[in-house]
Amino acid sequence: MGLKLLHLHLHGLIRSHDLELGRDSDTGGQTLYVLELVKELAASKEVQQVDLVTRLVQDRKISAEYAQPREQISKGAQILRIPFGPKRYLRKELLWPYLDQLVDELVTRLRQQKDLPDWIHAHYADAGYVGALVSTRLGIPFVFTGHSLGREKKRRLLQSGMDHLQIENNYSISRRIEAEELALSKSNLVITSTLQESKEQYDRYRNFVSSQARVIPPGVDLRRFHPSSQSDVADDQIKDLFDPFLREPALPPLLSISRAVRRKNIPALVEAFGRSNILRERHNLVLMLGVRNDMRSLDKQQKDVFQQIFELVDKYNLYGKIAYPKCHRRDQIANIYRWAADLKGLFVNPALTEPFGLTLLEAAASGLPMIATDDGGPSEILSRCRNGLLVDATDLGILQNTLEYAGSNQRQWKRWSENGIQGINQHFSWNSHVRKYLSLMNNQFNLTESQSLAEVIPLSGIKAS
Repeated sequence: MGLKLLHLHLHGLIRSHDLELGRDSDTGGQTLYVLELVKELAASKEVQQVDLVTRLVQDRKISAEYAQPREQISKGAQILRIPFGPKRYLRKELLWPYLDQLVDELVTRLRQQKDLPDWIHAHYADAGYVGALVSTRLGIPFVFTGHSLGREKKRRLLQSGMDHLQIENNYSISRRIEAEELALSKSNLVITSTLQESKEQYDRYRNFVSSQARVIPPGVDLRRFHPSSQSDVADDQIKDLFDPFLREPALPPLLSISRAVRRKNIPALVEAFGRSNILRERHNLVLMLGVRNDMRSLDKQQKDVFQQIFELVDKYNLYGKIAYPKCHRRDQIANIYRWAADLKGLFVNPALTEPFGLTLLEAAASGLPMIATDDGGPSEILSRCRNGLLVDATDLGILQNTLEYAGSNQRQWKRWSENGIQGINQHFSWNSHVRKYLSLMNNQFNLTESQSLAEVIPLSGIKAS
């Protein structure tokens, strides 16, 4: 019999196909990571079944697929949707009062099964709260990954000028931090993407024990994300996305792909681009900010971000120099990276904080160099891939100068491009990620004969708080 695994990812919208990444602030890179992890685990010969628990939502504003109680992802992997709270779709900050409902329902369902899961892996604070309580009641080993931590978010928001009351009202930050403390107190293992997360973020929590933490960098699907080849067929749909916006579509693009949320700091990128005669002459700016069929349907944070962008476009008269398509499909993203790389462009991540950054891996695998915020994920990716530059994204002058310099040397661009492809293949494949993940778990919980843990990074020498 193989392993039976339970993953918890409660907020946002998740399904087996056509992920609506960027639809809102809750449906982003974390959603993609969890789905890919579940699929890759199920494909392993060591694993019999992987269940991914999320929230069942009945809402006319979203697809009826999110109201299906069960959805097959692949052989041995399925999404289980459990209703809790109101039927309608809710952003994650509004889910806290209803999480105990899910705890009770999940405990009941698991007790009815023939075999309990070998472990529960909870993703983010809300799932961490649920996973901690279910694990305690049923005696199931518990693994926690915070992805983005409340204390760090609060620190960054205070730096940006928001006051404590605003942060509390907008993000329910106290509830989130309390849930993270509970998850850390009950976890048998904490998995992080970078050493920086542990040393500088998790270590601020009183219940964090460094000896229970390990670093396993996320993977990227190398079957989808790869450089252009002679066999690749030009995608006219990519051309159709950008040509209506751009006077000179053949210029090297500065490409950014993210959700339209404050943390991603996209208006700062537009400002830096608008200020620079060099950047405007040499490049186009291309922003992929999710799907916005109707601005009126966006949440306040998204509306604010877009309003800032539109005002900056007008202020610097960037018409014909900037593209921000309303819609794109997930299956177009790989071709967008290759399109940008073929034009000798750059991928830009100016986020205020970036726990990891899956888009950075996808861009690098496609041969597209990066300019990214000097934070945990990008800094560790760059240390292995050597495919660009880090920047203090809070300083507009530095951001502008770095972009001007990065686009000035074609020989350097070629070296960065080649380094990124090589580094991704060596360090960030999904095969490598899953192998390290299962080896670690088998060793931690004494489930099977474990493989070597040499490639799993321990947090040795880090003092517990």
